[in-house]
Amino acid sequence: MKYFLLIFVFAFATYTYAQQTTGGIVGKLTDREQNDEPLAFANILIKGTTLGTTSDFDGLYEIPNVEPGTYTLSFSFLGYETVEIPNIEVVAGKVTSIDVPMSASQGVALDEVVVTTVARKDSEVALLLDQKRTITLETSIGAQELARKGASDAATAVTKVTGIAREEGTGNVYVRGLGDRYNITTLNGLPLPSNNTAKKNIDLGLFGTSIIESIGIDKTYNAKNYGDFAGANINIVSRNYTGAGFLELGVSSGANSEAIGVEDFYLYEGPDFSGFYNKEIPDNPFNNTFDTSWDRETRSTPINSSLSLKGGDSFNIGENSTLNFFAVGSFSNKNSYREGVNRGAPNLGTGLPNSDFDYQRYSYETATTLMGNVGLRLGSANDIKYNFVMLNNSEQKHEEFDGILDREDDAPNGGGFIQRNTFERTTLMINQLLGNHDLNENLELNWGVGYNNVQNLVPDRRQNTLLPYTNNDPQGPKSFRLVSDASANHRFFQELTEDELAANISTSFKFKKNDDDAFDGKLTLGYNGRFKDVSFEATQFNYQILNIANQPNVDPYNIDAYFDEYGPGTGYWQIRTFRGTASTAGSLDPQTYGGEQQINAGFLTLEYKFTPKFTLFAGVRGEQIVQRIDWSTVIQGIGNNELETFEFLPSLALKYELNEKQNLRFAASKTYTLPQFKERAPFLFQEEINQDTQGNPALENSTNYNFDLRWELFPSSSELVSLAVFGKYIENPINTFLIVSAANNLSYANTGDSATAFGAELEVKVDVLENEKESAESMLVERLSVGGNISYLNTNQELDYLKVSEETNFAAAFTNTEAPLQGASDFIFNADISYYTEFANNKNLRTTLAGNYFSDRIFALGSTGRGHLVDKGFVSLDFITAAQLGDHFGLGLNVRNLLNPLVERVNENAEGDLDTTNPAIPGFLEDGPVTALSYKKGVDLSLSLTYKF
Repeated sequence: MKYFLLIFVFAFATYTYAQQTTGGIVGKLTDREQNDEPLAFANILIKGTTLGTTSDFDGLYEIPNVEPGTYTLSFSFLGYETVEIPNIEVVAGKVTSIDVPMSASQGVALDEVVVTTVARKDSEVALLLDQKRTITLETSIGAQELARKGASDAATAVTKVTGIAREEGTGNVYVRGLGDRYNITTLNGLPLPSNNTAKKNIDLGLFGTSIIESIGIDKTYNAKNYGDFAGANINIVSRNYTGAGFLELGVSSGANSEAIGVEDFYLYEGPDFSGFYNKEIPDNPFNNTFDTSWDRETRSTPINSSLSLKGGDSFNIGENSTLNFFAVGSFSNKNSYREGVNRGAPNLGTGLPNSDFDYQRYSYETATTLMGNVGLRLGSANDIKYNFVMLNNSEQKHEEFDGILDREDDAPNGGGFIQRNTFERTTLMINQLLGNHDLNENLELNWGVGYNNVQNLVPDRRQNTLLPYTNNDPQGPKSFRLVSDASANHRFFQELTEDELAANISTSFKFKKNDDDAFDGKLTLGYNGRFKDVSFEATQFNYQILNIANQPNVDPYNIDAYFDEYGPGTGYWQIRTFRGTASTAGSLDPQTYGGEQQINAGFLTLEYKFTPKFTLFAGVRGEQIVQRIDWSTVIQGIGNNELETFEFLPSLALKYELNEKQNLRFAASKTYTLPQFKERAPFLFQEEINQDTQGNPALENSTNYNFDLRWELFPSSSELVSLAVFGKYIENPINTFLIVSAANNLSYANTGDSATAFGAELEVKVDVLENEKESAESMLVERLSVGGNISYLNTNQELDYLKVSEETNFAAAFTNTEAPLQGASDFIFNADISYYTEFANNKNLRTTLAGNYFSDRIFALGSTGRGHLVDKGFVSLDFITAAQLGDHFGLGLNVRNLLNPLVERVNENAEGDLDTTNPAIPGFLEDGPVTALSYKKGVDLSLSLTYKF
């Protein structure tokens, strides 16, 4: 091992020395014939040498490892005049930047050549250049990289970034072991609402990559951003367009191996193909006037498809102003099937799960996107943009559970049956108006106003529960005879509406001009405001079983026949809400919660370059937060609560340029974590079988202290090596926990005094092979690139059941006194290998193999003597290939989840620092692990075709 380390150190030292004794030439080529669009595949040669290269998709080029001296550069492209620029000086350890506009008709004057790189924000090279130059520790992934790695939405995209893993079955992510509550999501710098009562952040899976220019992931805090942060600020930059007009049509079709493999694919009556379905509560519901069926129905072959149309154009207005627009409309659908086991918590005495089901789930999802933006550039100093986004996403699920409902009560020997039909629809409307103005050489003004509306609907969720007619005959006929829980058979209606107004405004003053005609200092003063109104209501109609003695046998797949024969007046059952029957006053009043959240914040930041190599970015922010909530629920009647706090949040970032290719960065900050409305509302949510949750009005915010240290090496314009270490200290952390009660519901509490997270991250992007071959028309490129990142996390938190009982109305029984953070994997690994080759102009092939692995992570903390509920780690592998077949046609083939691993959640044995002092823990589980959930997601295959007009 020591010899390997010596070789590595020697090779690295040799490489670093070579970089410091040679120089490089970089720059960008633009096409004057096409409104200064990037000019790809042009040839760049150093005359009198064998050194040269070609420009990439974004017109960017780099010639590294050039011996110091003075050279003449030659720029050529078929049909364009060759440009030669003499007297280019290359200095050891420096990079000379030459940007050249090229023309088909006339030469380029030397005064048109600039020494500033200007690049599009969606290319890997441009975003790496931004990362190299910026002071903060933001990592970005652009549209070019998203396409190469086959990311279809923002949730998939961010998991390609170091230290980020996706929560299984959702579009939410864990960043450095910190889950949804610790992150914040913005669009173009303005905050986004959540689409789910259970989450703080919007589901990133709602944002298809067709509307994304880039995604910035800032794992460190700076005072310009909202302070409700500890994991990452994920900023989606909507796609903009400049250049000649275009129109592109895309279609795709495919299938999921699990869904296509079932003999019959079942859903249920109601929701339509488009996903814009809704169903209102009918008149006189206590008389069962619902007109939708309880029963499943067979659907056609589950084929996935998508259709998109996008286009854009830009226009010159006068001599110095431009108007551009971009629009996209798309619709896609997806079918999936899961089969496996679904089990409850194991019994401490026997190790057997209290409930034990064979599980099937059929799912149909839709995603509709409309997006448009208009940009107006007035001269060189004023930019105004308007963005509109409409997203409508839906999922229709039919689920079946066969087996033991309760080992000590319902169907103890098996034969129980539950079916649940759920349709959920989320519609999000986003409106943004943004402005940037250079008032003079020293002063600039930036502002933005956004209005968002989100509506989340669960119309007419239906659930049936049947038990064996006698418990001793689990394979015999089924009926409602032994069903005692009134809510076991029900129809449920839910609506969440959230309106949010957000505003940003800041002014920056630049000072201390240096010899390069730039400014060493910038002082920024700004204001952020965020004003949110939330309204939630839900009504559930429970079909309470009566007249137990005379209940008939029931066919589980023909529930309608039972209710048709035995109507509301037969005395076999009655409908009641949680408030009562038809004779109860106010029985149709929904359970509700709502309120408002107001955040007013002011900030001041200072950016100052002490030397050409050393830069400071410091800031301070003050936030006044008011969160008011009121409710009318069955479990706690009518009430209200207010959380008000003022947070003082300092931040610091330092950057030191070791040389032209290496940076050293440090960041430290203080932030907070605010509880969400659902977490504080005393409402009982029955969102999953065996998983009920209720809010805790006594919940308080957490305080976070963060630090980061990172070293970066940029070997070339497309390569990166970085190593980072980080740490977090969290006071008063919030967790989901199991309430000690007969119902065993979940709730939320500040479960201990502190938590810590420490880790390290390594990221590498390198070009392994790059060849050029000359054709009759141009220079053709062949490139093989490899990228990967790995992160290690060590997290720990205190668990204190006495703190929970003293601060809330609940009792907790944590199995352990200490535990890792929920969702934190010790290891996360991403890797990809890409091959790109050109056959001719506009004819090329790009192929990528991308893999991801996360190690085991806690889904829920161990309680009442049971070990932690753990999601087992697995490897996923995707294959993506795309071919450009000329000026108009493109083909793509995506195969996702190639390995199709088993997704498994287990209840582990109790071990570690066990809490033996809590009287609510009768013993400890020693007969695990017990599989709580398992299934396979299947392989997703899709073939796509694009045509550009």
